[in-house]
Amino acid sequence: MTKPESKPKPEPGDRPKSAPRPQSGDNRRGAVAGLIIAIVILGVGWWLARDLTAASKMQDCLMSGRSNCNVIEPAR
Repeated sequence: MTKPESKPKPEPGDRPKSAPRPQSGDNRRGAVAGLIIAIVILGVGWWLARDLTAASKMQDCLMSGRSNCNVIEPAR
């Protein structure tokens, strides 16, 4: 008969190795949150750029000495 194989005893400073956990869907939550934050920042930047462009055009008109700088919308 052969001796049954015994596991070697761990050293006193060694930690027991745990089996790797399977990846879950939690790692996508961070990616989705980052995507949402990026879309919000892009939207705010787009709105701010349009608002500043309109303010700049109004200031250019007023600085040129004109008194009627209102935006005229076409009749529908």
